[in-house]
Amino acid sequence: MGYLYILLTVLLTAYGQLILKWRMNTLDQPPEPLLEKFWFLFRIIFDPFIFSGFFAAFLASLTWMAALSRFQLSFAYPFMSLAFVVVMLCSYVFLDEALTVQKIFGLALIILGLVVASR
Repeated sequence: MGYLYILLTVLLTAYGQLILKWRMNTLDQPPEPLLEKFWFLFRIIFDPFIFSGFFAAFLASLTWMAALSRFQLSFAYPFMSLAFVVVMLCSYVFLDEALTVQKIFGLALIILGLVVASR
């Protein structure tokens, strides 16, 4: 069950990041006047998709606490690096971001590091 909590934490964290980036891509740049910036931020915060990203972050913190109740932090924390992998791959698929050779190499190093750290 502890591994499920870690997986949920990673997926919820990745979802939050991806949804925020997707919505920010669809919105205009923040206006210059200070008062309009506050109104802009207020509208963004209550955008249903962005709000779902915040809620996912909240749920991720709950699942992370559950994971930490079952594993030592030094064992569980390296698994959080999988969020980098999930975000980068999903960014390529859903946000049409570039997936370069350097990024693929970096992902391989992250996964290798996770394997070494979790042993």
